[in-house]
Amino acid sequence: MDDPHIHVERKVLQAGADYRNVIASMFGAVADAPAVVATGCGIEVPYAMTSPHPESVTCLACREHAAREHRDFAVQVRKLSVMPGSIMTPEDAAKAVERHQDLARRFG
Repeated sequence: MDDPHIHVERKVLQAGADYRNVIASMFGAVADAPAVVATGCGIEVPYAMTSPHPESVTCLACREHAAREHRDFAVQVRKLSVMPGSIMTPEDAAKAVERHQDLARRFG
């Protein structure tokens, strides 16, 4: 069945160029993008039919999945940033929380 929708990868926070760049900077190499990926709505699609950008995603279930993932991550960052010994400054935590809350709003 041909699916015309653009989806998000199931592991929303590990998708996209930003994540690959972090991994590449840490280890000096990164694997090629997979040909087929699992999506937030539970199907497998070609990698080319996914996007980490809210404006591009047309699958409603994937949009809901991505919004939930970004919202949950923002909550985790907020909680972890105030724990004793946190390596994240309050300013950096606030920026990360705002970025993921914004992505959650845009996906939702």
